[in-house]
Amino acid sequence: MKKLYFVMALLIVASMILTACGASAPSEADCTKKDVFCVGLVSDVGKVNDKSFNQSAWEGVQKSKTDGVADVVQFIETADAKDYAKNIGTFADAGYDVIVTVGFGLGEATIAAGKTYPNVKFIGVDQFQAWQYTDDKADDSANVTGLNFPEDNAGFLVGALAAMMSESHVIGAVCGTDVVPPVWRFGEGYKAGAAYADGMNKTATEVQVVYHSDVGFDKTFTDPEWGAQTAKAMMDNGADAVFGCGGLTGNGAITAAAQAGKYAIGVDADQYLTLPEAAPRMLSSAMKLITPGVAELIAAAKGGSIAAGNFVGQAGYAPFHDLDSKVPAEVKTSMEKINAGLLDGSIKTGVSPAKP
Repeated sequence: MKKLYFVMALLIVASMILTACGASAPSEADCTKKDVFCVGLVSDVGKVNDKSFNQSAWEGVQKSKTDGVADVVQFIETADAKDYAKNIGTFADAGYDVIVTVGFGLGEATIAAGKTYPNVKFIGVDQFQAWQYTDDKADDSANVTGLNFPEDNAGFLVGALAAMMSESHVIGAVCGTDVVPPVWRFGEGYKAGAAYADGMNKTATEVQVVYHSDVGFDKTFTDPEWGAQTAKAMMDNGADAVFGCGGLTGNGAITAAAQAGKYAIGVDADQYLTLPEAAPRMLSSAMKLITPGVAELIAAAKGGSIAAGNFVGQAGYAPFHDLDSKVPAEVKTSMEKINAGLLDGSIKTGVSPAKP
């Protein structure tokens, strides 16, 4: 009887959490059925409507339902890092088949959950599975797959573009914390791309990259006011192109640049499509193809072909959209060549996997 009361209490709590996120929770019985395939997403401290990283992952989960792979999809937005395990457990205890956890910060909690729930498949976005490349397999989790991207390549591309398009030869990047390796790779890739373009064109570009590492993890990606202020300071110092890299914080920088009539550069998704207030001045975006990557891994999980370890997604740069006519033909050609060189390995960013 006590067990029955515990299960009922768990279902009530899960329902309250999920409903607060804007979704109604399915009953535990639904997801425990073999013919009902359920996928849950747990965000980090960001929101699923951040118009960038978390939203792209959630759209990948939604795509799995649209494609007929998943029957039930839900999300939980994490408000406090101490709730990682609880939020993951809410889905696992309800019988979900796949749980997508979004962000570097959830890495340890995802590995731990993988061991606690061996029958659940976990997909960790931006969670590098280091055990795959060591002799010590103590952390080997047969049911955890990390979805990772070459952020340095994407940053390199938009850094080169910004340098080639800048008239003042001063460009900036406003980023979340550099404690998160993907964010650091974006920012350092941006610097490296600008330097590469300078080498091609015999120019000298000043690159200002600022990381929001002066606050707690719960604030670094959710501070659009700081992002806007930092972008304005860069523009006061001559920057005419600003790369926003870090959730809502980066969005604040992008919007401020666009409103000032400067070039704005988005991140993760094609933010021309998600930030209409900045779209007229959106030069491009450093893209991680998160949505198709998440959807592909969910389909593989259902089909039984998903592999533990690391899955490398694709990265690139977004179209020029409204500014296409402003981008000279020689710049477009250079961008195509740089992208091809990064893809075939003939061009290296020089950026290490994590901050030294």
